[in-house]
Amino acid sequence: MDEEAKTPTCDLLDLPWEDVLVPHILCHLPLQHIVSLQRVSKQFHSLIQVYLANCRTFDLSPIGPSIPKEAFCSMLKDNKVLHSLSLLNCSDWVTDKELLPVIGQNQHLQRVDMSGCAWLTRHSLVAVALTCTHLQHLGLAHCEWVDSLSLRSLAEHCGGLESIDLTACRQLKDDAICYLAKKCVKLRSLSLAVNANITDESVEEVAKNCRGLEQLDLTGCLRVRNQSIKYMISYFQVESR
Repeated sequence: MDEEAKTPTCDLLDLPWEDVLVPHILCHLPLQHIVSLQRVSKQFHSLIQVYLANCRTFDLSPIGPSIPKEAFCSMLKDNKVLHSLSLLNCSDWVTDKELLPVIGQNQHLQRVDMSGCAWLTRHSLVAVALTCTHLQHLGLAHCEWVDSLSLRSLAEHCGGLESIDLTACRQLKDDAICYLAKKCVKLRSLSLAVNANITDESVEEVAKNCRGLEQLDLTGCLRVRNQSIKYMISYFQVESR
């Protein structure tokens, strides 16, 4: 009898899915490869569905422009364990309709980046505030739909926030930023760049409340004067003594 015929064969899909393939193999593949694997066979499609239901990090930035919105909804429909979600490069298609169900079933999210998602509305930010109470990092750069009311809701419910990017969120004024500074005292990184409505009042309130602040971007904040910058520097110098 042929020696090769006696040798047992092992197919990749014969390995334990949830104990081996998902945590030790698929987790190292880029998302675009994961998406492609779904098309190989029905078994691979089932395997990828198991992976997507259990993945904790979902970064769409490499394939955002090319993924159909229906595919996004399908991929995350069973996931309730996400810790990190990035929607960078998804500005052309992602709306509240696609995002709200994902946010609603993922209470453990710690990092969300919606920067540049022009078709979302304040409802998405309110949903993040009410659902993701363990949120630590939030990207909202160039989201001009962010208003004072939705930011106040975020500050009220996500007091453990450590970094937030509010670059070019042009609706925001001092009242919202001051409220954020009072509620989110653990902030280490804050960008208020390109916000013409921000004044010295916001800068001074941040200095008083966010004593662990390490980064503050005020690029393009034309109403912030040198005096408030000097105040912030002197305030932190006093605190460090």
